[in-house]
Amino acid sequence: MSVTDISMSQTDITYTHPMGRWQPDARGRLGAAAIELYLSQGFEATTVAQIAERAGVTERTFFRYFGDKREVLFAGSQELLDAAIAAVRNAPDAPALDLVAAGVDAAAGILQLRQDHARVRQSILDANPSLQERELLKMAALTSGMASALVERGVDPVDAGLAASLGVSVFSQGFVRWIAADERRDYLEIVRESFERLRALAG
Repeated sequence: MSVTDISMSQTDITYTHPMGRWQPDARGRLGAAAIELYLSQGFEATTVAQIAERAGVTERTFFRYFGDKREVLFAGSQELLDAAIAAVRNAPDAPALDLVAAGVDAAAGILQLRQDHARVRQSILDANPSLQERELLKMAALTSGMASALVERGVDPVDAGLAASLGVSVFSQGFVRWIAADERRDYLEIVRESFERLRALAG
């Protein structure tokens, strides 16, 4: 997913706040510290040591929660994937595209309350090609996971792949629209409208 038409300044959302070793939620503080540094000095220039220091913890504590500094930006990927797959598996019997729509609904619902964070995160991804590649891998995993869930339900593998690919396209394009500075609609509203447009195109 890419948002090349959005300019994100640090005035749009501010993560700066004092952090001390006594404060709880080390994972949350590490995430906030990392975002602050990625915005102020760039992702590539930021080190794990700097993130840990800003959060008031040790590097060892950082690696207790994250495998590397990229993981701060992708920490919720598995939750999103699991929710989408579970929704496809558990939805009432319906055509393949409707089952995928249930999966996309579940994924969009997870992001729904994180719009400000999503905008900031995307601005960081847009500035770093290596992170964009990781995001593409995340979308590929979402496509593969939903396709496999469809096959488990008896959908032809070719149809499953097509339906899952269309669903992830709706998810991705809807995301770009949702994080636009002038967008006021819910993410769920956007993706549901997109599925209706897709069905109309299919006739």
